[in-house]
Amino acid sequence: MASKLSLDDDQMFALMKFRQTVRDILQPHQNDRYLCRWLRARDWNVPAAEKMFRNSMEWRKQWEVDTTLKTWLPPEPLASCYPSGVVGFDKDKHPVIVIPMGNLDIVGYINSTNKQDLIRLTIKVLEETLAIAQKNGKAEIVAIFDLENINIRQFIWKPAIELIINLLQLYEANYPEILKVCYIINAPKVFAVVYNMIKKVINEYTQQKIRIISTDSKKWQPALQENIDVDVLPKHYGGNATGPNGDPKCSNLVRPGAKIPKEYYKKNYSVNTTGKDFVKATIKRGKKLPLHYMIIDEGCTLHYRFHTEGHDIRFGITYVDENEKEHTVVKNERATSSMVDVTGTIPCQAPATYTVTFDNSYSMFRNKVVNYSIYVSEPCQEVTLDEDCDKICSAVDIMTVN
Repeated sequence: MASKLSLDDDQMFALMKFRQTVRDILQPHQNDRYLCRWLRARDWNVPAAEKMFRNSMEWRKQWEVDTTLKTWLPPEPLASCYPSGVVGFDKDKHPVIVIPMGNLDIVGYINSTNKQDLIRLTIKVLEETLAIAQKNGKAEIVAIFDLENINIRQFIWKPAIELIINLLQLYEANYPEILKVCYIINAPKVFAVVYNMIKKVINEYTQQKIRIISTDSKKWQPALQENIDVDVLPKHYGGNATGPNGDPKCSNLVRPGAKIPKEYYKKNYSVNTTGKDFVKATIKRGKKLPLHYMIIDEGCTLHYRFHTEGHDIRFGITYVDENEKEHTVVKNERATSSMVDVTGTIPCQAPATYTVTFDNSYSMFRNKVVNYSIYVSEPCQEVTLDEDCDKICSAVDIMTVN
């Protein structure tokens, strides 16, 4: 079977060595083609692939993927409001799953259910789709993410984007190379800013499989039809298939999703859109602390105030526009922030991702302690999620340390 994989000598040797090192946990269905997925995900580094594989097998046990998850039923409102469904197969017999993201009420999910159930349901959908692929002798799937009518604001709410990143990390760690192609259609202009942020946790191989297409149906319909027969595609997506009573979206196959009723909410969340409280962070010697803020709407203002304890630090602000071009707003240079608070306001361009950086890379001996308050304000006043996230401040910060 390995010969059919068109492997060179080094790859063949790596496959043989990998199979030998993980033989104690291999399952009958985990053949050479399956093992190559893990090797490719780690650039044919056998020890790295073994670590990834063993971690994933342990993860499957912890989440009971191969046991109780198969019969687990999601609670309401997840069961009826989670949008997804397989419409059929592409021209190469890979299953095609459609996810109408515009109807995904992520704020409602977080308010009404626990994170574990949402992750569990996502795993279950992935596993069921892969099982359909395996019945056809395939190991890959085709995904269509439809962003029609999407409310970008709810997806940049900090708890929401943290959940999305967690799900992407889960996918990357446990489902290498299962994607034949992913179409993201009806993508609004501002989606480029969101994608530039989340793609940092998506490996290069997966990124190459993603095709982002604008709201122009004359562009995305032909793209879908290249791989998917029109008799499989729902009429809503440029095909011929319809559901009962001529439903163009085939809602009998694809759960359309819905806004979760407030009676399911466990508690009311309020969102501090100003973030005016100070945050204390220690930046280790030779390291940086970048803070990223996604700006969706025109008229936003970035406010900053910080001081350090006993020593100075470099400080700078840049932004990346929708064309992925970086611009300097505040030059990265040392600030005498141990003597006086450094403050400022920046009118923001939109859409863009602003990065505020505390830079201690020049210090080889000292860690630096910084207390900062950074937030983005809109022309409107702050609101809470009880107002359906329609006016939540169009920014989110994600902290990473380089």
